[in-house]
Amino acid sequence: MERRETVGDLNRIQAGSISDQLIFFVNGKKIVESNADPEMTLLTYLRRRLGLTGTKLGCAEGGCGACTVMLSKYQTHTQELLHYAVNACLAPLCSLHLVAVTTVEGIGSVARKLHPVQERIAKAHGSQCGFCTPGIVMSMYALLRNNPTPRMADVEDAFQGNLCRCTGYRPILEGYKTFTVEGGCCGGRGRESGCCLTNENAVKETVEEDVSEATSLFQAADFAPFDPTQEVIFPPELISLIKGQKSRSLCFYSDRVVWWQPDSLEELLHLKWKHPNAKVVVGNTEVGIEVKFKNMLYPVILAPNFIPELNTVDHTEAGITFGAACTLSQMGAVLRQAVQTLPPHQTEVFIAVLEQLRWFAGRQIRNVAAVGGNIMTASPISDLNPVFMAAGCRLTLMDRDGSRVVQMDDHFFTGYRKTALSSQEILVSVEIPYSKKAQFFSAFKQSPRREDDISIVTAAMNVTFTPGTDMVEDLRLSYGGMAATTVLAKRTADSLLGRQWGEELLQDACSSLAEEMTLDPSAPGGMVTYRRTLTLSLFYKFYLTVLQKLTEQGVCVEEISSDCLSATEIYHPETPSSVQIYQAVPEGQSQDDVLGRPLMHLSALKQTTGEAVYCDDVPLYENELYLAPVTSSKAHARILSIDASVAECMPGVVSCVFAEDIPGSNATGVAVCDETVLADGEVTCVGHIIGAVVADTQLHAQRAAKAVRIQYEELPPIVTIQEAIAAQSFYQPIRTMQKGDLEDGFKQADHMLEGEMHMGGQEHFYLETNVTLAVPKEDDEMELFVSTQAATKTQVLVAKVLGVPANRILVRVKRMGGGFGGKESRTTLLSTVVAIAANKLKRPVRCMLDRDEDMLITGGRHPFYGKYKVGFSSSGKVVAVDVTYYSNAGNSMDLSLSIMERALFHMENSYSVANIRGRGIICRTNLPSNTAFRGFGGPQGMMVSENWINDVAHSLGKSAEEVRRVNLYMQGEVTPYNQILENVTVDRCWDECLSRSRYQERQAAVDQYNRQNRWTKRGLAIVPTKFGICFTATFLNQAGALVHIYTDGSVLLTHGGTEMGQGLHTKMVQVASRVLGIPCSKIHISETSTNTVPNTSPTAASASSDLNGAAVQNACEILVKRLESYRTKNPKGSWEDCVKAAYFDRVNLSANGFYKIPDVGYDFETNSGRAFNYFCYGVACSEVEVDCLTGAHKNLSTTIVMDVGNSLNPAIDIGQVEGGFMQGLGLFTLEELHYSPRGVLLTRGPGSYKIPAFGDIPSNLTVSLLRDSSNQKAIFASKAVGEPPFFLASSIFFAIKDAISAARAESGLSGPFRLDSPASAERIRNACSDRFTKLVPLAEPGSFTPWSVQV
Repeated sequence: MERRETVGDLNRIQAGSISDQLIFFVNGKKIVESNADPEMTLLTYLRRRLGLTGTKLGCAEGGCGACTVMLSKYQTHTQELLHYAVNACLAPLCSLHLVAVTTVEGIGSVARKLHPVQERIAKAHGSQCGFCTPGIVMSMYALLRNNPTPRMADVEDAFQGNLCRCTGYRPILEGYKTFTVEGGCCGGRGRESGCCLTNENAVKETVEEDVSEATSLFQAADFAPFDPTQEVIFPPELISLIKGQKSRSLCFYSDRVVWWQPDSLEELLHLKWKHPNAKVVVGNTEVGIEVKFKNMLYPVILAPNFIPELNTVDHTEAGITFGAACTLSQMGAVLRQAVQTLPPHQTEVFIAVLEQLRWFAGRQIRNVAAVGGNIMTASPISDLNPVFMAAGCRLTLMDRDGSRVVQMDDHFFTGYRKTALSSQEILVSVEIPYSKKAQFFSAFKQSPRREDDISIVTAAMNVTFTPGTDMVEDLRLSYGGMAATTVLAKRTADSLLGRQWGEELLQDACSSLAEEMTLDPSAPGGMVTYRRTLTLSLFYKFYLTVLQKLTEQGVCVEEISSDCLSATEIYHPETPSSVQIYQAVPEGQSQDDVLGRPLMHLSALKQTTGEAVYCDDVPLYENELYLAPVTSSKAHARILSIDASVAECMPGVVSCVFAEDIPGSNATGVAVCDETVLADGEVTCVGHIIGAVVADTQLHAQRAAKAVRIQYEELPPIVTIQEAIAAQSFYQPIRTMQKGDLEDGFKQADHMLEGEMHMGGQEHFYLETNVTLAVPKEDDEMELFVSTQAATKTQVLVAKVLGVPANRILVRVKRMGGGFGGKESRTTLLSTVVAIAANKLKRPVRCMLDRDEDMLITGGRHPFYGKYKVGFSSSGKVVAVDVTYYSNAGNSMDLSLSIMERALFHMENSYSVANIRGRGIICRTNLPSNTAFRGFGGPQGMMVSENWINDVAHSLGKSAEEVRRVNLYMQGEVTPYNQILENVTVDRCWDECLSRSRYQERQAAVDQYNRQNRWTKRGLAIVPTKFGICFTATFLNQAGALVHIYTDGSVLLTHGGTEMGQGLHTKMVQVASRVLGIPCSKIHISETSTNTVPNTSPTAASASSDLNGAAVQNACEILVKRLESYRTKNPKGSWEDCVKAAYFDRVNLSANGFYKIPDVGYDFETNSGRAFNYFCYGVACSEVEVDCLTGAHKNLSTTIVMDVGNSLNPAIDIGQVEGGFMQGLGLFTLEELHYSPRGVLLTRGPGSYKIPAFGDIPSNLTVSLLRDSSNQKAIFASKAVGEPPFFLASSIFFAIKDAISAARAESGLSGPFRLDSPASAERIRNACSDRFTKLVPLAEPGSFTPWSVQV
């Protein structure tokens, strides 16, 4: 009967009958979908069908958490509700039958009432650009629905799947700590551990207490109380529907895909027999990515989520059996319970599984990903499969004809992503066995980042001894990441059977593993030497761990040296603690005057509720179309032909756009027009936009774009700096800057050294990708909504490509979901193409790039290569420096010349060098054009200088702190560009940083730790920064503002700057509030637009508060002057009275403001002029701990002292310091862009490109804004803050280098050594030369084609 129905149902589908109804609830409202599309995600449905745009698209691969929502299910067998966070970008719409969905809009709003989760993150300053905020809010909300009184560890676990690029994470944790048992508000009564009103920490005793020193950025006592009983109820109707449903299978279909949800194992097996190529999908965490990014199409999907046999957990005599559809979260909960209740000797395997699950993806993925899916995906870098293989887990397989049980061994994986199952078999369950008394089991994972990261190498090791002895009876060593499948090191394991567990076994095992675990030097994933070394290092960790456990059991074994014990420690994150210190406002300052106070970001509350409107949140226009770009797959080639015929016939396609459709000029560019809007005849990078497809939906446009066929004639590409040097492929001019007499300087020097270093690039990874909506109007007008830092540049280039005057183009920018320089010039790549399409079709056209497209097309920070020669005295004083910089500019100039110039302006960092020369050479390569990024070349310039100062200290055997201090700039000294330094505060920052960090005490502790530990080392570094404030292109140092006062007294403020999360609008309102003498609540900023303030400079160079603030001040002062007589006439009258009186007297209540920075401008030819208006100074001291065996490191402590002048808003400024620091930490230690030798970007999303996560914050973080440091050259004595703190993260890099030095000393190595940036785990491990690295010789360069190259 069941089978006949199934066959009939399939025939019904093929005959084109109607899908079943999909019933689910969203924010309490019932949704009945009659035509559910199996290919649609929940995110698309929420945003496009329901108009719920609070849930954001950040990556489409479940790696950033911006799309997090909460799902709730009623479980009939327990009569309990299950709440869990998921990624809406991966959740298939069809999987939601009888599920309740809660989005950020459903828990609170500014208009109705905020939920405490929303209020606290906003008021704790945890929302800057706000694009990631709804996802973070929903992760926290889901946690509280399950556990109203969580621990901080639970909060950190909940956020493993969420990323933020702005805040540096600290304020988010600080705000949410108030929900936890550790951090609930004490109402000011105080606790021994410190009161939340002072951010849990007192100011360090080393600094004298000062009443004007403030340490609280928010008042937890002001938060609305959290009452878990007041949450939104689960819809009663849904409970009735669930209880009343008759068990039956469901079917949904589209023109390409059928989605079956069978209700019995028998039906599932029949469907799989009928459709052997059908995909079995539970969480869609793998298939969703294959369909989206690998163009896979699975016509039949089987969803077994509700089949009892696949979801049960059975405790058997041999172990615990999990149904294949059990989620990883469910498995973790069951195993944790088992570990708590069973004898320890039985739970060795369970503990190993739990250890892997701690770092397995993010919480949102673990909540839906199935254990069976993890096995069947057969990934060679799976975290869990090595554990299952080493444990010999038993798998139950079934097909229509019966079942069989197989052991997971070296025969189970038959090839890359292939298993021993037949195409008609289903994995039903996996049995994880109990361990025995003489059995020891460990699992290891090494990845670039601990949290939510794919592994480089995973391992699981299982040894059983003859009871009471150290004689090996059985041994299994399983590795992931060392072949196309998970493998067992059988030869090595077999050779160790019957051997005693001692040093001799260790040596033989490592020699054998080095021979057995080989990798082709060209292997995918690269890092071949590192991966091979890890196989040995991880075995050594296992060896030590087992020795320890044998000793604990009373078995007589070789004693472990105490200095080796730290190698066996399992990493447990420490909950970060922090202190923020700033100068309180002067006594007597009016409460209405918020300047200098930690005012919350004005959009923060809207951002937490999803009500803040970003570009792609603008409601769809009638008749709107969607654009998908067609990009080059070759780095350098001639285009022979373009065939769009197939694409044009595909569903939904309206038109294709190519170069011949451009009505104006195809030439474009920022500084020079050396680019084309659309490629014409030739492509010069992978990702070069050739054309576009315009269709009715995003899915149709993207599908058709992939169908456009392009024939190329390939030309040789230049990809790396070294290739450009060999080919002399450079842009002109080559810049040189020189002060003093180099020859004479080197003669004076007691010592000389030469060195070099390479600095990798960096992806901006703004959470909101590039997006443009173009709306054509009458008279050749066009209105564009764009996420850009440069509204005017967008206006100019769109007008140029359309062949119309700029006055026809209106560009509007409400807010951006992050920018960081990436939206200064490269946004026009997309805006111009969208404008062409909208102009051609005379219909609104929208495009928001997917994350992989954005990373491929838009470029990032310039990779740099620096070579230097340094002359110095025996005291460490540097007397001569000759440095040459090479940057990888990519396929166009863009802003590369200005970026190289800034690198030269910062080539000495904060050090006074009498004789110095810098040369800057810009390499032309076939990569997407690199562009502005926070710091704009400054960090690259300073990184090389810190490298040579470090080398000087190393070569003299002196401490780096001493050498840095002796070279610091003093007041009145002259820079290499002949600017006399005034108001130098770097020495004050230095001394305060030494004091607050307790530097000497820490150094002594580090030295002691390193003497006591062989395999973990600590390092300490203190680094200064000096950052010049000004656009180096003089004409950009101008700004405008427009202020309207309406008759009700409200003020509308507009200025030339854009809001990207940095709080610029908030600061501008504060400035206007002070000048006008009215509360901030009366002032509003709507947006930035080219029809209010014309000819604006991009929001960049950290100068926007200075420039726009002065322009706002100018406009407000004009209005104050006009109103002065009315205030004098009616001194007791209100602001509104004064405004009305002026209006009736026909006074103009609107004013334009303008400002230009005076007396700036520099000439490279004569090395004269005033390059910068002023300088920002800062110092950071950081301590790290390095695992010498794996290259992993922990950020233990950072103390930052930053000079921001008189802070306009300490909360925003400290947020910028912390956010900049964390972004810099990514650049210097974590983020790596991998390119193939043919110029293809291999890291195109959060799965492969890792930005810092919550767990990367230093465990102790102190940020102090330097007091009494007014700056008369900027608005209200403030200083810039966006870029200057960024470079301070290099203190982490040099602390790592310090720790590596200690490790190298153990191997008898001393003196300077090269460590390129970023200091990745691979580079750290390879630099810590030891007995294991010597067993793995490097492959001969040139003898193989590497997977990726250093560009």
